[in-house]
Amino acid sequence: MPTNRICSLVAIIALALAATNPIAHAQTYVDLYNFGTNSGDPLPEESQNTLVQGRDGNLYGTAQAGGAQGFGAVFKITPGGTLTVLHSFTGSDGKYPASELTLGTGGNFYGTTRLGGTVGECSGLGCGTVFRITPSGNLTTLYNFTGGDDGAQPYAAPIQATDGNFYGTTEYGGMAGLCPGGFTGCGGIYKMTPSGAITVLHEFDVTDGKFPAGGLVQADNGKFYGVTQAGGVHGAGVGFSITAGGKYVALHSFKGDPSSPLSVLVAGSDGNFYGTCDGGASSGGAAYEMDVNGNATALYSFGNKSGGGRNGPPFAGLIQATDGNLYGVTSSNGGPSTGPGVIYRITLERAYSFLYVFTLTGGFDAFVKPIQHTNGLLYGETTYGGDLSCGFDGSGCGTLYSFDIGLAPFVSLVSTSGGIGKTIGILGQGFAGTTGVSFNGTPAAFAVKSDTYLTATVPSGATTGSVTVATPGGTLVSNKQFRVN
Repeated sequence: MPTNRICSLVAIIALALAATNPIAHAQTYVDLYNFGTNSGDPLPEESQNTLVQGRDGNLYGTAQAGGAQGFGAVFKITPGGTLTVLHSFTGSDGKYPASELTLGTGGNFYGTTRLGGTVGECSGLGCGTVFRITPSGNLTTLYNFTGGDDGAQPYAAPIQATDGNFYGTTEYGGMAGLCPGGFTGCGGIYKMTPSGAITVLHEFDVTDGKFPAGGLVQADNGKFYGVTQAGGVHGAGVGFSITAGGKYVALHSFKGDPSSPLSVLVAGSDGNFYGTCDGGASSGGAAYEMDVNGNATALYSFGNKSGGGRNGPPFAGLIQATDGNLYGVTSSNGGPSTGPGVIYRITLERAYSFLYVFTLTGGFDAFVKPIQHTNGLLYGETTYGGDLSCGFDGSGCGTLYSFDIGLAPFVSLVSTSGGIGKTIGILGQGFAGTTGVSFNGTPAAFAVKSDTYLTATVPSGATTGSVTVATPGGTLVSNKQFRVN
């Protein structure tokens, strides 16, 4: 995992001032909130705590540090930048949440903490938890990992699958005995019921992978896909699939460029998966593509290019926005030179361009991939920058930002598959006065719950395709297809 370090402020200032943005006129970057502004604020640190949109249109996230006890927190922030701490971890209910949150079909959020909870076999610190939290901040610990066969120290949140259960990974624990490198267990994969009952589906044994820092993604074929950051034939990580019943297949052993994948995969509109890795032939990291059979190729090798800090390890993963392109961020260390990091775009045809160079006061050093809100804007976090009076070395405590790349509003589906008669949730904005919802052109019954959330029932005769919502402000189209089972 990334280690804490003090960035060279002089180098970053020089690079930020020297950088020119070839397409800056098309984007607008806004520093919405400086972490550390208020007492008890969450502090992002160097983790991949991606934001998620809730039913109310606000953004929800976790921070690995900060909060009232210093053990991390769950927070809410409006699209305009008003932040509210929902829960500060105390240790007994978990500590150091490094995961994103998953929005469940019931409207609550699910996540994990790296340590804390009931003390298990993790040096007396607790082996981590899975928790559920309501939008108002009522937190329930669903499961305490023990460090045994059930795993330890989950880095990613579980996802809710089409069967209603949750599936996730633990970075350590699992198979008895020491994993090479001094860690107890190489990690595992688990299934959890909504009430918190855990079933172990797979325990890694080095040969088939070890240390899965990223979580899982469910494909249209019903299988789950993921990566480990180490292990396999070449020791540089494995791409795998696993069924809900626990049938595990090591699909690809990473080597060279790309290698050592860290981030969770994102399912692309073309049926392939996309992610980033820390290692590679250039040692600067890479963005890569992997198909359902495990064939993986590099999309872009960051350390192979010059550019005064515009490249570097892409610790954060990728998203696919509504224009079909992939977006991500880089941290400020590594690469050909030390710089503040960038927001970048990669087309599916492998064309790379940087869109924005981070700055000191605007925030820099990004470990969190941005998300696209249904208003069309990208939102993300930086680890440093912002209020430079925050932090022990004058580098700031990070920021939460928005980035307008000119994309139009859309709707997002809480569930992307289901049978006729299933009721699904739809996120968006401007829903008051909605006149119609259609599944690939077939009208559906719907109920407007708020200006940012409605439900619709999959109609008879519906086929796989986009979902559209006719609002007074115009027709909004879903960013993903709904698959009719």
